[in-house]
Amino acid sequence: MSAGDATNTRLARRLGLVVVGMIGLAYASSPLYDLFCRTTGFGGTPVVAQQGERTVLDRTVRVRFDSNVDTNLPWRFEPLEREVKVRLGEERLVHYRVTNVSQRPIVGTSVYNVTPEPAGPWFNKLQCFCFTEQLLQPGQSLDLPVVFFVDPEMDKDRRYDNVRTITLSYTFFEAKTERAKILLGGIPANGTGKGG
Repeated sequence: MSAGDATNTRLARRLGLVVVGMIGLAYASSPLYDLFCRTTGFGGTPVVAQQGERTVLDRTVRVRFDSNVDTNLPWRFEPLEREVKVRLGEERLVHYRVTNVSQRPIVGTSVYNVTPEPAGPWFNKLQCFCFTEQLLQPGQSLDLPVVFFVDPEMDKDRRYDNVRTITLSYTFFEAKTERAKILLGGIPANGTGKGG
């Protein structure tokens, strides 16, 4: 093997490693970005909080609830309460109702955000149906819980004095993941009974 061939082989290996590394980063980027958003509240994403004691203040905010369904998902989805008034630090339980109006079992997954966007880091969820995929049989309805609080630390930052209303919005999509296939009992997500 000549010196030129050895150099070309080393270069090809390095480029191959770079390609493999880039593919790995591409697969990891979405979960890492999601984790970053959930941890920091970036982009209006509510923070996933842990149970614990916190101060409850007299200051209140209105929390409104919004629901959306992808046009390809035959589900009805709505909050059971359109709006609640909560004190900062107060833990609150609300429910959304979802109904599968199709003739087949479907697994759905939801994404969520908070507006106004700067309120995202202050909105904390303790429990949410959005943390897992949901399986609904034909015609089945479920009441899905959300337990949340608005961080009382928001009151210490004068930039948020004008935040009086926060909107929590969800959109459901049909899940086509491996976990969805398992929930469906091995039935492919397209419901045809054929592989793929």
